[in-house]
Amino acid sequence: MNRDLLRDLFAALAAALLVTTAAVIGTVMEHRYGTLRVRWPPLYAYWEPHAGPGTPAAIVVAVAVVAYGPRVAARLPWRALLVTAWGTALAWTFSLALVDGWQRGVARRLTTRYEYLQVIDPVNRFHDIPAALRDFTHHILMHAPDAWPAHVAGHPPAATLTFAVLDRVGLVGGAWAGVWCVTVGATAAVAVLVTVRALCGEALARRAAPFMVLAPAAVWMGTSADGYFAAVAAWAVAFLALAVTGHRPRSAGLASGLLFGLTAYLSYGLTLLAVIAGGVLLLGSRRLRPLPCLIAGFLVVPAAFTFAGFNWWEAYRLLVTRYHQGAGGIRPFGYWVWANLACTVLVIGPATVAGLRRAGTAPVRKGFRRCLRSVAVTPDARLALLVAAALLALLTADLSGMSKAETERIWLPFALWLLPACAFLTRPRAWLTAQAVLALLVNHLLLTGW
Repeated sequence: MNRDLLRDLFAALAAALLVTTAAVIGTVMEHRYGTLRVRWPPLYAYWEPHAGPGTPAAIVVAVAVVAYGPRVAARLPWRALLVTAWGTALAWTFSLALVDGWQRGVARRLTTRYEYLQVIDPVNRFHDIPAALRDFTHHILMHAPDAWPAHVAGHPPAATLTFAVLDRVGLVGGAWAGVWCVTVGATAAVAVLVTVRALCGEALARRAAPFMVLAPAAVWMGTSADGYFAAVAAWAVAFLALAVTGHRPRSAGLASGLLFGLTAYLSYGLTLLAVIAGGVLLLGSRRLRPLPCLIAGFLVVPAAFTFAGFNWWEAYRLLVTRYHQGAGGIRPFGYWVWANLACTVLVIGPATVAGLRRAGTAPVRKGFRRCLRSVAVTPDARLALLVAAALLALLTADLSGMSKAETERIWLPFALWLLPACAFLTRPRAWLTAQAVLALLVNHLLLTGW
């Protein structure tokens, strides 16, 4: 066994130890104090071994990707690879969701008392959209009249507005909402691959493709609105990468700006995408040319919501107050500041942990300044910088104290950008097996909240 592989295994073992420690300490704390507000720390889940109609399909998809994924990713034409990646990610996510059955796994996920559809179906509080936007901030606090459910109050109105629009065009109910989130969410893998190819080269994108498809993150991508948010955010970054590398800088820059503006009105935390965007700009050879179109596009969505009467800053201030009124004010930061990272390990899997170790060796070995000088010429260093930007965004979210628990879904828009680190790994089939086994075990042993 070579030295690099041994270090990879030690990194994966250390990550497994972190998860185990979080589970043991968290279980003791929850039984003794009840302050974590999760049943199976550090995840928002219940211990409930089960199988379902998605079980055979999930196993088939996993075996197929492990057996043929690296070879297919290396040989398919690029556009065919993107379509295949999206279709396979869709099959993997749907099959994992259906382990819980159609009703429990898809149709009812977004209809619980905390979710968006509580204000859409059957009583549509967004039937008058301009009035709902003007009145939105009046229902954020927990004790406000007709207070919004947790997820409606916890996000800007574009999140709920998405489901209101689906309802208005005839896609009514939780089933359509769930299908929307899974279908759109699966495109996030394609967006990440497009970005890696534009910034770091096609070889690394192809090596990352099977890991993007078979990510344990799919357990929470289906069915969660955060999977949809992750896809919108990923395409914002992808269009920015295309713009700064000279691929239609005006149109791609405008599209990127529009989507970045939308992400800010889907989730307050997605403002941290600015860190990843900064990394992309640093890697771009034509970073200044698309900026006017990027800025113009970015202003569109905030201007529209502000004109409609929604005040983003006031809503966020009220959300912080509500957060401390509820579970956010009870859950101990001293536990979650590191247990959140254990959640992330379960989302990205042991392969990504090993890939992150390899991505981090260049700056440590060569020195940070030398690494930055090599960015312009070394694809590996460019990918390492992109992954580092995502890790910085995630750690910033962690230290903010506004992400205590449930980060297995909340941090999906950041965690997806860690997965390309798997392109650094040797023995991809072995690592893909580890990823698949983790996802299957989590989905069959635990009943997750999403």
